[in-house]
Amino acid sequence: MSTGLIIAIVIVAAVVVVAAVLTLRSRSSGAGGLKRRFGPEYERTVAQHGGDTKAAERELAERVQRHGSLHERPLEPAERDRYAARWTAAQEHFVDSPRESVTEIDRLLAEVAAARGFPAGAAYEEQVAALSVHHADHVDGYRRVHRAAGAPVGGAPQTQAGTEEMRKAMIEARALFEDLVTSSTGEHGRHRAGVGADTGTSLPWSADRSRPKES
Repeated sequence: MSTGLIIAIVIVAAVVVVAAVLTLRSRSSGAGGLKRRFGPEYERTVAQHGGDTKAAERELAERVQRHGSLHERPLEPAERDRYAARWTAAQEHFVDSPRESVTEIDRLLAEVAAARGFPAGAAYEEQVAALSVHHADHVDGYRRVHRAAGAPVGGAPQTQAGTEEMRKAMIEARALFEDLVTSSTGEHGRHRAGVGADTGTSLPWSADRSRPKES
């Protein structure tokens, strides 16, 4: 067999392999693949685009292209304990200072995400986009906390409804926080009862301690 023929066979084989890889990527990033990957985030994005699934899928596919190759950096045990302690402190202060607690949780989520390798919190939209690719099930809790933390007070006293919304936002955001403080992506969702299953630090949420006092 001549050298030229061998080279031609190698080139053809390489083209076939590349075509197969591109086909698999196309299938995995199609509508079905995007639905499986993003779950509730897929439906939220479709609703945000007024029901236009094509526009929503283009946006989600662009997120995967930008952030799909991101590798999360595991946290050291000391880092995990420190972040968990900050969450617990913010949670315990919720009754007396709900807005300050929510603001601290918003800041904490941004810092933990940045420590794991996501875009820095100053680039909030880009950070959320990246988180949605890797933590689609829980990223909306971060959005709720961020909105609550940034909502104008307007000089009016805190209302019961406003406090309750902030409480719910913190509860929803806790799932994302727990995902982020686990040491690797393979541990996501394993410690729903509390981060401290292996660090000694837990994240309790006591309804009696955290709900606003009845007037």
